[in-house]
Amino acid sequence: MTAIVFDEYEWTGRARTHVRQYAQPRFAARPEVAEAFLALRAAAAQDGIDLTPVASWRPFEAQLRNWNRKFGGEATLYDIDGQPRERAGMTPQDVVWAILGWSAFPGASRRHWGTDIDVFDRAALPAGQKVRLLPQEVRPGGVFAPLHAWLDEHIADFGFFRPYRAYRGGMYPEPWHLSYAPSAKVALEAFDIDVLARVIGEADGMLGRELALEMLPEIARRHVLVVDVA
Repeated sequence: MTAIVFDEYEWTGRARTHVRQYAQPRFAARPEVAEAFLALRAAAAQDGIDLTPVASWRPFEAQLRNWNRKFGGEATLYDIDGQPRERAGMTPQDVVWAILGWSAFPGASRRHWGTDIDVFDRAALPAGQKVRLLPQEVRPGGVFAPLHAWLDEHIADFGFFRPYRAYRGGMYPEPWHLSYAPSAKVALEAFDIDVLARVIGEADGMLGRELALEMLPEIARRHVLVVDVA
C-alpha cells in the first residue's frame, strides 16, 4: 500500500494534486477515501439509502470566500442550534468565533485534505426541499434522522468517523460530516501553525486578517486540534 503523504500545499488547500474528481456521484477526494466512501454508499443503497455527497474537497480560495462573506456581513451567522444570530453588539472576536462554529478557517479546513465528505440521503429529501445541513434536519423526527441512525451503526466498518460529533469548544456538532480516519490522521499530523500563519499573512483580500493572525493559536487549538477521534 502506498504511504499517505501530505505536503503544505495540499493540507492548506493550495493544491489539488492529492485528490481526484468523481462524477457519479459528484465529489472530489483522495483515491483511498473515495474507494471507502463508494463502498459505504453501496452498503447504504442496500438499505434504501441514497448516500450522496453535498460537500467534499474544497480549495483555499473557496474557503476564503466563505470566510469573507461571513466576516463582511453578506452571509448569515448561526448559533449552535442552527438559528440566525443577530450581529448587533458582537465584537469582531465574537464574529470570528461565530463564523468558526459552522465554517472552517481558511488553510486549516479538513475540506482541504480530501479526506472529509458531508452527506445526506437524497432518497429521503422531499421534492422541492433543499439540503441546509442544520441541526433540525438530523434530530429525531428530522428528514435525515434515519440516515444518521444508519451511519451510527456502519461508518466505522468503512474507516469513517465524525470529527465533530460533539461540541468541544470549536466547531458545532456536524453529524453529516464524515472523515476517513487513516488519511485524516496523517493530514492532522502534518498541520503546522507557522505554515498556516504564513499562508494567512499572504492571503490578499482576507477580511479581518490581522485579527485572525492574533487569534491563530486559539483558533488552531479549538478548531483544528480538538476533534472527536475515530
